Amino acid sequence: MPAHDFFHSVMRIGPVQIGTHRDRHGTTKHAAVCSNDNCGWSADYTTRSAAQLAARTHRCCVR
Repeated sequence: MPAHDFFHSVMRIGPVQIGTHRDRHGTTKHAAVCSNDNCGWSADYTTRSAAQLAARTHRCCVR
């Protein structure tokens, strides 16, 4: 059975949302996800500051 993956502490920087979650090993991760349709960009980071930097520098390919 897969582990439940709940996001919390969600914040928005432009079109990118940053959320904190625990992975299947119980480690806290920070995910940056683009909310534009058809973009599909997302990444996990170990620190919140890295996720914020990625959110600020993300250049969405969908215009």
